Amino acid sequence: MILLRLLRPVYVVYVIATFLCCLLLAFPLFLAFGSVDKAWARRVIWYIVHYWSRGWLFCMGMPVYRTGSKPANKRFVYVANHISYLDTILIYAAVPQYFRTLAKKEMARIPVFGFVYKQLAILVDRSSAHSRAKSLRLMWRMLKHESNIAIFPEGTFNETDKPLKEFYDGAFRLAINTQTAILPMIFPDTVNRWHYSHWWMLSPGRNRVIYLSPVPVAGMTPADLPTLKQQVYDLMEKAMIEAKKK
Repeated sequence: MILLRLLRPVYVVYVIATFLCCLLLAFPLFLAFGSVDKAWARRVIWYIVHYWSRGWLFCMGMPVYRTGSKPANKRFVYVANHISYLDTILIYAAVPQYFRTLAKKEMARIPVFGFVYKQLAILVDRSSAHSRAKSLRLMWRMLKHESNIAIFPEGTFNETDKPLKEFYDGAFRLAINTQTAILPMIFPDTVNRWHYSHWWMLSPGRNRVIYLSPVPVAGMTPADLPTLKQQVYDLMEKAMIEAKKK
C-alpha cells in the first residue's frame, strides 16, 4: 500500500503524458477527417479511437477483458453504468461497432480534446429543453441512417452507495421510438482504475466489460417506458452486484 502511494504520482504523470502525446500526434488526422461532414469520415475517426483506446489501455496496465456474448452486428442502443472518468475511454474499446454517444456540451470546450470529441459525440445542453429535444432527433436520425447510439443513462457519475443511480428516460424513449433493441453492459472496475473523487486517483488493473443480453422493444409504446427502464435497471444492478463479488 505504501509502495502504491509512492509510485502513484509517477504512474499518473505517465498516463497523462502518453494520453496527451497520442492526442497531439493524431490531431492532424482528426482535423483532416473532422473537416469533412460525412458519415464515412466520422466512421474513420471512430475506428481510430476504437483501436487506439484498446491499445492505450493495455499499455497503461489497464487491459480490457470482455465477457458475455459479443453483440451482433446490428443496430442497438447501448447503455452502460457511469462511475469514472475512464468510462468515456473504455466505452470506445467496449462497443465493437461504430456508434455515436451523447455527451455534455461542456466537453467541447476542452482544447484539442474537445474538437475530437465533437466528431464522436452528439452534444447536449441538459439545462435546455430545446437542446435535449434536438439531441433526441439527431440520435433518432443516426440510428436510422448511420450508426449505433451509446448512452450513460445515469447521466453523470454514480456517487451513491448503490450499484447504480436512477436512470434518465432518454435512452429508453429513443429505443422505443425507433424500435431498436437495448444492449446493456457494465463497467465494474473503472472506479478502481480512476476514482471520480480526484483526477489523480489512477491505478493500474483489469477493466472488465460485461455484455448483458439484448432487451427487445418490438411493439412497445411510450406507455411502456417506465417498465422498460426498470427492466434494464434491474438487469444491470444485478450484474453489478455479482461482478463486485468476483
